[in-house]
Parts: sequence; structure tokens; C-alpha cells
Amino acid sequence: MRKLSYFIAASIDGFIGAPDGEADFLSKLVTGDFLEYLRDECPDTLPTAARRAFGVDDVQNSRYDTVIQGRASYDLALKVGITSPYAHLREYVVSTSLKESPDANVRIVSGDVVAAVQELKKEDGLDIYLCGGSNLAGQLIGEVDELVIKTYPAVLGSGMPMFAAPFQVSDFSLESVRSFGNGVVVRQYSRHG
Repeated sequence: MRKLSYFIAASIDGFIGAPDGEADFLSKLVTGDFLEYLRDECPDTLPTAARRAFGVDDVQNSRYDTVIQGRASYDLALKVGITSPYAHLREYVVSTSLKESPDANVRIVSGDVVAAVQELKKEDGLDIYLCGGSNLAGQLIGEVDELVIKTYPAVLGSGMPMFAAPFQVSDFSLESVRSFGNGVVVRQYSRHG
């Protein structure tokens, strides 16, 4: 069965963006050996435009073949005229307000997102990349099999939490920790049990 992997950038205090959702300030830390890590070891998670810029657009997907994201995350691409931000993956956007997809590669999920992810997990293929955001991750917390948290050396104080969900303890086991010269730490966890 395929895994749902929440591969997310967060501040030290666990926020994935400002209160309004803006997160561009984190991109200034995508430098040096951390940039090399993303480019060389995680190209599936890069937007297609970044893959092209880094010269890895022709690299075959090795970890993920599907991405699921919330409407607010998808709107960031739409605002700059990109209708298929992850064209190298099968794209799903969860939205109750977007009635029709602006791109043939993007499928809209407007119903039960948990059931949709459960069906995707049953398919053959590579894993599923949960791109964001906070509300979607909160809805899918029970389906998340793996967390890959790119912790940036910044404290925000408030903002969008990693999971916008009611209090509930979900146990995960630490699989690996990797640190980079710019202060970013990447921790990988698997669902406990």
C-alpha cells in the first residue's frame, strides 16, 4: 500500500506560514547544501518550474507520483498563472469552491478527502506527497503515514500550524535526522505502530 507523506517546511515553533498563509520568507534559507539536498534527493517535491530551473526536470520520479494540496496552496500557483504547479506528478487539489479544474492534469476533490486518499493509497505506484496546507493536513492527520519536517531556523510566534486539527495524540517514530549548513534540520518520522 502507498504511503501518504506530509513533506513540509516549518519554523522552529511549528508554523508553516504567517497567519495569512504567506511563507515566502522561508525560501531565503533554501541555499547551499540544503538546496543540493532538495535538488538531488527530493526532486519529486519541487514544483515543476523549480525542477526546470535546477536542471532536473527530466529526472524520473523515484519517491512520489501523486501530490495532494489544499486550495490555498494551489492558489499561490494560480496567482502567478501556473495551473499545474507539479506537472511531473498526478495533481489533486482539495476544494469545495473550485468547481472545475483549470488544467487537465489537476483533479479537484470536493467530497470526502479522507476517502479519496484511502482510495489513492490502495493504487499501485509511488507514494503520495501531501504538500499542504494546514487545514488539509488537519483533515488527513489520521491518514499520514510519514512526516518529513524541514525545520527552518526561525521562530514565528504565531501563524498557520502544521495541522489545523482538534487535539488528539498521534504517535510517530523518529527515523532520521539530517542537518545542513544554513541551520535547516530535516527530520523524518513514521507513524508509530
